[in-house]
Amino acid sequence: MTGAHDDADDVARAPRIPGPRRAADDHADLTARPPEASGAEVSEAETEETDVEEKEEPEVPEVPDLSHNVLKSLLGAWALSACSTGETRAVENHLTACAPCADEALRLRDAVTLLHEDRDLDLDPLLRSRVLENCLGRRPARIPVPDWVTPYDAETARLDALLRDIGESEWHAPVRLKWYEEDRIVRRKATVAGVIGHLFAVDGLVTTALGLDDPLGADVPELSPAERTEAFWTALDRPPNRSVRGPWRDQSHTLIRTIAFAGRGVADLTVTYKDFALPLQDSLLERAFECWRHADDIATAVAYPYAPPSGPHLHSMIDLAARLLPGALANRRRTGLAGPAKELVAAGAPGRSLHLEVEGAGGGHWYISLDSPAAIGSPERAVAQVAMDGVEFCQLVAGHITPEEAAAGQDGDREAIKDVLSATASLSRL
Repeated sequence: MTGAHDDADDVARAPRIPGPRRAADDHADLTARPPEASGAEVSEAETEETDVEEKEEPEVPEVPDLSHNVLKSLLGAWALSACSTGETRAVENHLTACAPCADEALRLRDAVTLLHEDRDLDLDPLLRSRVLENCLGRRPARIPVPDWVTPYDAETARLDALLRDIGESEWHAPVRLKWYEEDRIVRRKATVAGVIGHLFAVDGLVTTALGLDDPLGADVPELSPAERTEAFWTALDRPPNRSVRGPWRDQSHTLIRTIAFAGRGVADLTVTYKDFALPLQDSLLERAFECWRHADDIATAVAYPYAPPSGPHLHSMIDLAARLLPGALANRRRTGLAGPAKELVAAGAPGRSLHLEVEGAGGGHWYISLDSPAAIGSPERAVAQVAMDGVEFCQLVAGHITPEEAAAGQDGDREAIKDVLSATASLSRL
């Protein structure tokens, strides 16, 4: 802060420093007339000295005697440097003796710093969590958001904060979308607004599963995520612009609120993606992952710094991908894109496995069943191991890098490693 507010901060923090004591000569009696001076000269000198002393004498403001309630009501004005000098001194004197008011004054002063017009728009990333923690500590939510919804809540909020910061022209900045399909990278050009429209259309799969309105309109046939995106883009009269942000954000808020009020059984609802289906709990996690990856695409396009999700949320996203890998591997085997099963076992029995070790924030250890999605991954039956960084693994899941480009530590059965890395990339789509 600058100007008057800096002065208020300094007064609130700095100790009172007394003025300098007078030197020894200042104690001498200077009223006596020196023998060589005439009466007129002495009188004139005394008059000038008296005038100087009167001019230099600081004016001490009158400190009003105010009650605790009045002083408490002045804290907001004090934080804004809107109090008179006397009121400022009265408030600051009170803060030295009243701990609750002192705590409130610090919070108000920190809040005022957010109102400064020249402040960097990149707010402290922990600000939102601190505010929510403080609010919920004072008054817990009557209808709390389920824990499994928080990754989606967090990622949509982070993306919305990015969108608030960008300018009008940046909504039309080109975004390079890519994913892995038929063992190759597929690319598609879009804009920032087009990507938000894509998220808006695909999130509609979740809203319709909850009985909410479909953003594509009524009586829409069952479509895959890519088909829904194309249908949304085609139905627009002109290229999408920043106006798409409002409907997308309103839809995400409505979705979260509906789940919070729906009760426990809602987590097991089925969300159909045409070619596959997921329980609602996993579907919200998949949507959180998709939101993060496309937010990163947008951030790259507009040169905006963007961090990965928090460790616990990233771990949940990686866990979902690891749970989907046995099914993806079986699908590739049916189409001849993966090697044949080598050792079939009964459903629920431990089978040949690959040890997936993910390093960094959100990392962990997973054992991927190689021969049947119904088998259980087992450390004792591990025939290969792959070690990867968490963010790089997610890039592979998103199809942003190929299996050959993944810098993975590999050991054991080479065919199993190749099949699992390829199955990981095949999880991606538009």
